[in-house]
Amino acid sequence: MKRTNSILTLSLVIGSVLIAGLSCGGSSTTKPTNNAAAPANTNTNSASTPAPSTPKSIAGNYDTTGSNPDGGGQYKAELVVTPRDDVYQFSWKSGTSSYDGVGVMTDARVAVAYTDGTNGKGCGVVLYKIGSDGGLDGKIGYWGVNTMETEKATRTSGTDLEGDYDITGKNPEGKEYKGKLKVKKDGDGFTFAWDAGNSFEGFGIRAGNYVAVGFGGKQCAFVGYDVQSDGTLDGKWGSQASKKFGTETAKPKK
Repeated sequence: MKRTNSILTLSLVIGSVLIAGLSCGGSSTTKPTNNAAAPANTNTNSASTPAPSTPKSIAGNYDTTGSNPDGGGQYKAELVVTPRDDVYQFSWKSGTSSYDGVGVMTDARVAVAYTDGTNGKGCGVVLYKIGSDGGLDGKIGYWGVNTMETEKATRTSGTDLEGDYDITGKNPEGKEYKGKLKVKKDGDGFTFAWDAGNSFEGFGIRAGNYVAVGFGGKQCAFVGYDVQSDGTLDGKWGSQASKKFGTETAKPKK
Protein backbone atom coordinates (compact mmCIF):
# COMPACT_ATOMS: atom_id res chain seq x y z
CA MET A 1 0.00 0.00 0.00
CA LYS A 2 1.22 3.49 -0.77
CA ARG A 3 0.15 6.51 1.23
CA THR A 4 -0.63 9.64 -0.72
CA ASN A 5 0.66 12.22 1.73
CA SER A 6 3.57 12.86 4.06
CA ILE A 7 1.82 11.45 7.09
CA LEU A 8 3.08 8.13 5.94
CA THR A 9 5.55 7.56 8.69
CA LEU A 10 3.14 5.49 10.65
CA SER A 11 3.43 3.06 13.45
CA LEU A 12 0.18 1.22 13.40
CA VAL A 13 -2.81 0.72 15.57
CA ILE A 14 -4.56 -2.41 16.20
CA GLY A 15 -3.86 -4.59 15.12
CA SER A 16 -9.74 -5.68 12.51
CA VAL A 17 -11.07 2.31 8.25
CA LEU A 18 -13.17 9.97 3.53
CA ILE A 19 -12.12 13.05 1.12
CA ALA A 20 -13.02 16.59 1.90
CA GLY A 21 -16.71 16.29 2.64
CA LEU A 22 -16.15 13.90 5.48
CA SER A 23 -15.81 14.90 9.08
CA CYS A 24 -14.09 12.06 10.92
CA GLY A 25 -12.12 12.22 14.07
CA GLY A 26 -9.95 11.90 17.15
CA SER A 27 -6.92 10.32 18.76
CA SER A 28 -6.71 7.27 20.99
CA THR A 29 -6.65 3.54 20.59
CA THR A 30 -7.53 2.66 24.15
CA LYS A 31 -11.19 2.71 25.03
CA PRO A 32 -12.35 3.20 28.58
CA THR A 33 -15.30 1.19 29.79
CA ASN A 34 -18.62 2.44 28.36
CA ASN A 35 -16.95 4.35 25.55
CA ALA A 36 -18.04 3.95 21.96
CA ALA A 37 -15.95 1.24 20.51
CA ALA A 38 -15.01 0.02 17.13
CA PRO A 39 -14.80 -3.66 16.26
CA ALA A 40 -12.08 -5.57 14.62
CA ASN A 41 -12.19 -8.63 12.38
CA THR A 42 -10.50 -10.97 14.76
CA ASN A 43 -12.15 -14.24 13.81
CA THR A 44 -9.68 -16.86 12.72
CA ASN A 45 -12.16 -18.91 10.79
CA SER A 46 -10.82 -21.16 8.07
CA ALA A 47 -10.42 -19.72 4.60
CA SER A 48 -13.40 -21.79 3.49
CA THR A 49 -15.82 -19.87 5.71
CA PRO A 50 -18.60 -18.56 3.45
CA ALA A 51 -19.51 -14.88 3.53
CA PRO A 52 -23.11 -13.77 4.01
CA SER A 53 -24.92 -12.40 0.96
CA THR A 54 -23.78 -8.90 0.03
CA PRO A 55 -26.06 -6.10 1.24
CA LYS A 56 -26.74 -3.14 -1.03
CA SER A 57 -25.74 -0.60 1.60
CA ILE A 58 -24.93 -0.44 5.29
CA ALA A 59 -25.81 3.25 5.64
CA GLY A 60 -28.11 4.04 8.54
CA ASN A 61 -28.50 4.44 12.29
CA TYR A 62 -27.62 1.66 14.73
CA ASP A 63 -27.84 0.85 18.43
CA THR A 64 -24.65 -0.85 19.55
CA THR A 65 -23.62 -2.94 22.52
CA GLY A 66 -20.17 -4.29 23.12
CA SER A 67 -17.32 -5.28 25.38
CA ASN A 68 -13.98 -3.55 25.77
CA PRO A 69 -10.73 -5.47 25.19
CA ASP A 70 -9.04 -7.44 27.95
CA GLY A 71 -12.10 -7.55 30.19
CA GLY A 72 -12.54 -3.76 30.25
CA GLY A 73 -16.30 -3.88 30.76
CA GLN A 74 -19.43 -3.40 28.68
CA TYR A 75 -20.70 -0.35 26.80
CA LYS A 76 -23.61 0.97 24.76
CA ALA A 77 -23.42 3.50 21.95
CA GLU A 78 -25.25 4.96 18.98
CA LEU A 79 -23.66 4.54 15.55
CA VAL A 80 -24.35 6.45 12.34
CA VAL A 81 -22.96 5.04 9.07
CA THR A 82 -22.89 7.58 6.23
CA PRO A 83 -21.95 6.80 2.60
CA ARG A 84 -19.10 8.99 1.24
CA ASP A 85 -18.65 8.07 -2.41
CA ASP A 86 -16.34 4.99 -2.36
CA VAL A 87 -16.18 4.70 1.43
CA TYR A 88 -18.31 4.98 4.56
CA GLN A 89 -18.06 7.34 7.50
CA PHE A 90 -18.59 5.67 10.90
CA SER A 91 -19.59 7.94 13.80
CA TRP A 92 -20.12 6.60 17.32
CA LYS A 93 -21.58 8.43 20.33
CA SER A 94 -21.46 6.98 23.83
CA GLY A 95 -22.32 9.34 26.67
CA THR A 96 -19.99 12.33 26.33
CA SER A 97 -17.51 10.42 24.17
CA SER A 98 -17.50 10.37 20.37
CA TYR A 99 -15.49 8.49 17.74
CA ASP A 100 -15.21 8.83 14.00
CA GLY A 101 -13.71 6.66 11.28
CA VAL A 102 -13.53 5.54 7.67
CA GLY A 103 -14.70 2.16 6.41
CA VAL A 104 -14.46 0.09 3.24
CA MET A 105 -16.60 -2.86 2.26
CA THR A 106 -16.13 -6.03 0.21
CA ASP A 107 -18.94 -8.57 -0.09
CA ALA A 108 -20.48 -8.71 3.40
CA ARG A 109 -17.29 -7.67 5.25
CA VAL A 110 -16.46 -4.20 6.48
CA ALA A 111 -13.17 -2.84 7.84
CA VAL A 112 -12.99 0.46 9.70
CA ALA A 113 -10.19 2.64 11.07
CA TYR A 114 -11.28 5.17 13.65
CA THR A 115 -10.15 7.44 16.43
CA ASP A 116 -11.76 9.53 19.14
CA GLY A 117 -13.00 13.08 18.63
CA THR A 118 -13.46 14.75 15.24
CA ASN A 119 -10.01 14.71 13.63
CA GLY A 120 -8.87 11.35 12.33
CA LYS A 121 -6.19 12.63 9.97
CA GLY A 122 -3.67 9.92 9.22
CA CYS A 123 -5.91 6.94 10.03
CA GLY A 124 -6.48 4.38 7.32
CA VAL A 125 -7.75 0.88 6.76
CA VAL A 126 -7.31 -1.98 4.27
CA LEU A 127 -9.74 -4.80 3.59
CA TYR A 128 -8.08 -7.63 1.69
CA LYS A 129 -9.89 -10.54 0.09
CA ILE A 130 -7.71 -13.64 -0.08
CA GLY A 131 -7.76 -15.42 -3.43
CA SER A 132 -7.48 -19.16 -4.08
CA ASP A 133 -3.88 -18.59 -5.22
CA GLY A 134 -2.99 -16.81 -1.98
CA GLY A 135 -3.02 -13.36 -3.56
CA LEU A 136 -4.62 -10.39 -1.84
CA ASP A 137 -7.12 -8.02 -3.45
CA GLY A 138 -7.45 -4.90 -1.32
CA LYS A 139 -9.62 -1.83 -0.86
CA ILE A 140 -8.04 1.01 1.12
CA GLY A 141 -9.73 3.93 2.83
CA TYR A 142 -8.08 7.07 4.25
CA TRP A 143 -9.73 9.36 6.76
CA GLY A 144 -10.81 12.56 5.00
CA VAL A 145 -10.66 11.00 1.50
CA ASN A 146 -13.85 9.84 -0.22
CA THR A 147 -12.04 8.02 -3.03
CA MET A 148 -10.64 4.65 -2.08
CA GLU A 149 -7.30 3.19 -3.13
CA THR A 150 -6.98 -0.29 -4.64
CA GLU A 151 -4.13 -2.75 -4.27
CA LYS A 152 -3.24 -6.26 -5.42
CA ALA A 153 -0.58 -8.35 -3.69
CA THR A 154 0.97 -11.44 -5.33
CA ARG A 155 2.70 -13.81 -2.90
CA THR A 156 6.29 -14.63 -3.81
CA SER A 157 7.13 -16.74 -0.74
CA GLY A 158 5.55 -18.10 2.41
CA THR A 159 2.51 -20.17 3.33
CA ASP A 160 -1.07 -19.36 4.23
CA LEU A 161 -1.24 -15.58 4.87
CA GLU A 162 2.34 -15.18 6.05
CA GLY A 163 5.01 -14.39 3.49
CA ASP A 164 6.39 -11.87 1.01
CA TYR A 165 4.32 -10.20 -1.70
CA ASP A 166 4.80 -7.99 -4.74
CA ILE A 167 2.18 -5.25 -4.75
CA THR A 168 0.68 -3.02 -7.41
CA GLY A 169 -1.95 -0.40 -6.78
CA LYS A 170 -3.66 2.82 -7.70
CA ASN A 171 -3.92 5.62 -5.16
CA PRO A 172 -6.96 7.91 -4.71
CA GLU A 173 -5.52 10.37 -7.27
CA GLY A 174 -5.40 7.58 -9.85
CA LYS A 175 -1.60 7.22 -9.82
CA GLU A 176 -0.20 3.70 -10.05
CA TYR A 177 2.48 2.35 -7.71
CA LYS A 178 4.51 -0.81 -7.10
CA GLY A 179 6.24 -2.16 -4.03
CA LYS A 180 6.72 -4.96 -1.52
CA LEU A 181 4.64 -6.29 1.36
CA LYS A 182 5.69 -8.62 4.18
CA VAL A 183 3.08 -10.32 6.39
CA LYS A 184 4.03 -11.99 9.70
CA LYS A 185 1.94 -13.72 12.34
CA ASP A 186 1.73 -11.60 15.51
CA GLY A 187 -0.29 -13.08 18.37
CA ASP A 188 -3.91 -13.40 17.27
CA GLY A 189 -3.29 -11.11 14.30
CA PHE A 190 -0.77 -10.27 11.60
CA THR A 191 1.76 -7.48 11.11
CA PHE A 192 1.76 -5.93 7.63
CA ALA A 193 4.88 -4.04 6.49
CA TRP A 194 4.68 -2.12 3.20
CA ASP A 195 7.50 -0.59 1.17
CA ALA A 196 6.26 1.32 -1.88
CA GLY A 197 8.42 4.42 -1.95
CA ASN A 198 7.94 4.84 1.78
CA SER A 199 7.76 2.25 4.54
CA PHE A 200 5.13 1.80 7.23
CA GLU A 201 3.32 -0.91 9.15
CA GLY A 202 -0.19 -2.00 10.02
CA PHE A 203 -1.84 -4.71 12.08
CA GLY A 204 -4.61 -6.97 10.80
CA ILE A 205 -7.00 -9.70 11.79
CA ARG A 206 -8.20 -12.48 9.54
CA ALA A 207 -11.80 -13.66 9.24
CA GLY A 208 -12.16 -16.47 6.74
CA ASN A 209 -11.13 -15.24 3.29
CA TYR A 210 -10.79 -11.63 4.46
CA VAL A 211 -8.24 -9.59 6.40
CA ALA A 212 -8.93 -6.18 7.95
CA VAL A 213 -5.79 -4.11 8.54
CA GLY A 214 -5.57 -0.78 10.36
CA PHE A 215 -2.74 1.73 10.11
CA GLY A 216 -2.02 5.34 11.00
CA GLY A 217 -0.31 5.49 14.37
CA LYS A 218 -1.25 4.98 17.99
CA GLN A 219 -4.14 7.44 17.78
CA CYS A 220 -5.99 5.09 15.43
CA ALA A 221 -7.79 1.80 16.04
CA PHE A 222 -9.48 -0.64 13.74
CA VAL A 223 -12.67 -2.64 13.51
CA GLY A 224 -13.83 -5.58 11.46
CA TYR A 225 -17.53 -6.36 10.92
CA ASP A 226 -19.47 -9.21 9.37
CA VAL A 227 -22.76 -7.95 7.91
CA GLN A 228 -25.57 -10.34 8.87
CA SER A 229 -28.64 -11.10 6.76
CA ASP A 230 -30.82 -8.85 8.95
CA GLY A 231 -28.41 -5.90 8.56
CA THR A 232 -26.74 -6.34 11.95
CA LEU A 233 -23.03 -5.51 12.05
CA ASP A 234 -21.20 -8.13 14.11
CA GLY A 235 -17.64 -7.09 14.87
CA LYS A 236 -14.49 -7.28 16.94
CA TRP A 237 -12.02 -4.53 17.78
CA GLY A 238 -9.03 -3.66 19.89
CA SER A 239 -5.36 -2.88 19.43
CA GLN A 240 -2.17 -4.73 18.65
CA ALA A 241 -1.40 -4.78 22.37
CA SER A 242 -4.73 -6.37 23.30
CA LYS A 243 -4.50 -9.90 24.67
CA LYS A 244 -8.21 -10.36 24.03
CA PHE A 245 -10.16 -8.26 21.54
CA GLY A 246 -13.40 -6.45 22.29
CA THR A 247 -16.69 -7.20 20.57
CA GLU A 248 -19.46 -5.05 19.15
CA THR A 249 -22.93 -5.75 17.81
CA ALA A 250 -24.66 -2.92 15.94
CA LYS A 251 -28.37 -3.43 15.23
CA PRO A 252 -30.20 -1.19 12.74
CA LYS A 253 -32.70 1.11 14.42
CA LYS A 254 -36.31 0.42 13.55
